[in-house]
Amino acid sequence: MTRLLAFVLLVLTTGAAQGEATGHGSYAGFHSREIKALSASDVEGLQQGRGMELALPAELNGYPGPMHVLELADELNLTEEQRERTEQAFERMRERASELGEQVIESERELDRLFAERQATLEEIERLTEQTARRWGQLRAVHLEYHLVMLTVLDDEQVRRYVHHRGHGHRH
Repeated sequence: MTRLLAFVLLVLTTGAAQGEATGHGSYAGFHSREIKALSASDVEGLQQGRGMELALPAELNGYPGPMHVLELADELNLTEEQRERTEQAFERMRERASELGEQVIESERELDRLFAERQATLEEIERLTEQTARRWGQLRAVHLEYHLVMLTVLDDEQVRRYVHHRGHGHRH
């Protein structure tokens, strides 16, 4: 057991030393990003109003999301009215999220610009990070809101089927 522990420690410390020697290899490719804090797929997701896992607390606790409800429409036996209400909810969510996503991108772009141009000050950093966080929070709230909306569209049995089909194994 002691040899195993010594071996694990050796592997861990060797890996850490190699990581230091190569100098934050995890940032490889970040320098070429237009906005350093956002990947191209992040920007695209924000522009298109995608969920980007912002609603995980709702999704993983049995609150259906409109996009996935539409994907499971047949399995959930949606009525025509439920399908229409879900499509409308999804479109409203996507529009609102896309609008807020553009605002997040702009905030992140401005923060990146300050540093790129060596113009960052503590006052500007505080202002922009608060603005960015507020916009991210608003975006997350929009995605979470529409998981609540879906509870007004689906009945309890459909919610149970949704959870089952999504594989969350929640107690609903």
